[in-house]
Amino acid sequence: MLRRLFLSSAFLVLLSCAAALVLAGCGGTQEGAAGADTAGNAAGGTRTVLDIDDRPIEVPVNPERVITLSEPTLDGALALGVVPVGTTSGRGQSGVPSYLSDLAGSVPVVGAVANPNYEEIAKASPDLILVDGTSINNNAEVIAILEEIAPVVATGYAGGDWELNFRHVADALNRNEEAEAVIADYERHATEVGALLAPSYGEATFSIVRWQGTSAAMILNELPPGRVLTDLGLRRPENQDHDGRGHAEPVSLENLGEIDADYLFFGTLGGSSVNNPQAGGSADLEGARAALEQAVQTPGFMQLNAYQEGHVILVDGSLWTSTGGPFLMNRIIDAVEEALL
Repeated sequence: MLRRLFLSSAFLVLLSCAAALVLAGCGGTQEGAAGADTAGNAAGGTRTVLDIDDRPIEVPVNPERVITLSEPTLDGALALGVVPVGTTSGRGQSGVPSYLSDLAGSVPVVGAVANPNYEEIAKASPDLILVDGTSINNNAEVIAILEEIAPVVATGYAGGDWELNFRHVADALNRNEEAEAVIADYERHATEVGALLAPSYGEATFSIVRWQGTSAAMILNELPPGRVLTDLGLRRPENQDHDGRGHAEPVSLENLGEIDADYLFFGTLGGSSVNNPQAGGSADLEGARAALEQAVQTPGFMQLNAYQEGHVILVDGSLWTSTGGPFLMNRIIDAVEEALL
């Protein structure tokens, strides 16, 4: 098995240097909010970038104190060797997204999904704030408040193309060439693992399900996990082989059979939901096990073909049932490889 993350050597050097900055004080200056010299970037000048809505935003040429207020922007910054000075908690989690905890565990949390803590963000003295539609949903009022603190670049929409989001992150950070290398590494990773899977799984179908409480939701093709399966050449059941509305699609209990497939990747984000993303709960493998115990009590679940065949594969919900960037995409590939090969 490959069991490795395809990343360029240049990326690894960048990430190592950025991690060293975190240990030294989260990058930039080590002074408090009153003494931090965020104006220091003026010496390096500014440049204009376009956000996801084609609005021109003036940003530092070389941002030094970056705040990321979503999983995709945190993931993207890390993939480019930039460790933020503050970030949002993972969806359904109290800390950074658990799939990124090994890389971002020391990054201060300055708010929950869709609920930034303006005071903590200001204390971090950022010179750039990255947001997208998976967090504050490009909320004009929230963005206006954040713009009083630092330039704000909206990098993507909820359910949007992860590569487009990542490229906007890279442009804001002035690391476009590095981004193209990371994307090329991902494509090579998917091609190589897909070739290994094809002989045994070319005709099988795969479903991705997020289970919350007593209900299921399907992840379709447009979200990152669905995109990974497509890039690996793995088939979806006919009723799932299409794009959705940018979030997991709820399934009523009377239509529970819609989630079935030859194989079912099964995870949870604890108690979180579209209307309550800060709810507590567990998003890891233990959370998936607990969710499966609930699911088997639901009429019809044990009649699913995937369950009958022993093909329900428990997965880390923070990785599989949320959203992110290059790390999420590559680590889902690794998870598929580990589960199936």
